[in-house]
Amino acid sequence: MIVPPRPRPGDTVALIAPSSPFDDEKYRRGAAWLGERYRLRMRDDVFAKRGYLAGDDTRRRDELAAALADPDVRVIVAARGGYGATRFVSDIDWTVLARAPKWIVGFSDVTALHVEASRVGVASLHASMLAALGGGDEAMRTAWLSALEDGPGADWHVDTVVAGEVEGVAFGGNLALLEACAAMGRLRLPESAVLFVEDCTERPYRLDRMLTSLIVGGHFAQVRGVVLGEFTDCNAGPDGIDAEEVLRERLSTLGVPIVARAPFGHGATNRPFVVGGRVRVGAGRVSWV
Repeated sequence: MIVPPRPRPGDTVALIAPSSPFDDEKYRRGAAWLGERYRLRMRDDVFAKRGYLAGDDTRRRDELAAALADPDVRVIVAARGGYGATRFVSDIDWTVLARAPKWIVGFSDVTALHVEASRVGVASLHASMLAALGGGDEAMRTAWLSALEDGPGADWHVDTVVAGEVEGVAFGGNLALLEACAAMGRLRLPESAVLFVEDCTERPYRLDRMLTSLIVGGHFAQVRGVVLGEFTDCNAGPDGIDAEEVLRERLSTLGVPIVARAPFGHGATNRPFVVGGRVRVGAGRVSWV
């Protein structure tokens, strides 16, 4: 994986809305904070709304394509996730990113962008988005900035599900988006992948269906270890089967080390990590190499 150059104060950051509409006030607060350190670039129609989308597909596709092609832009930060990126990301020429690597920052629906960046061999940052930064505290913003400018931070303390130690390439994000990318023929894991997955508001049987589809389809054949983040509001149904039980049962069929309760996802804590970065998992820790 090519790691893009680390940004420095005064560099240009593009703000995009590739998915759903966002809270305007939180966006403005997040932009004001970023603007204290970087030069910001955004389109006048970034606040566009079309139902559950931040404007039509053409607007959102052209916005992302322009940010990827802009030679001045060092970082691309999504305003919010939600839904919509999968409607157009496969239409974009991602070799532009390979020729001039830059950071793509976001998570949730932005997993689709991480998948495309990985396909052309460029690392990206799984981290909170602009609207969340607008509502975040100083500690959250400091961690976000450090991950972007300085690289890997402190080890994560996690729970061991399946014992073992493994080193590989961090890859993944939102489980529902990984399944969607697989259905579109876009999902391609790097060799020796360590799979990071999280999700929210999915019933356990739906997590089961997604994992089963990905496993049976051979999409996780490259996986050498699994890091489970937060599965927020993935509550048990009347059958009483909870998300943790499903995750452990389905993923244990891979026969690889698994750790759980890692601090990333849709919950209160969303620690940044580099998709495409080297990572070591084992002995109750996730360590960045």
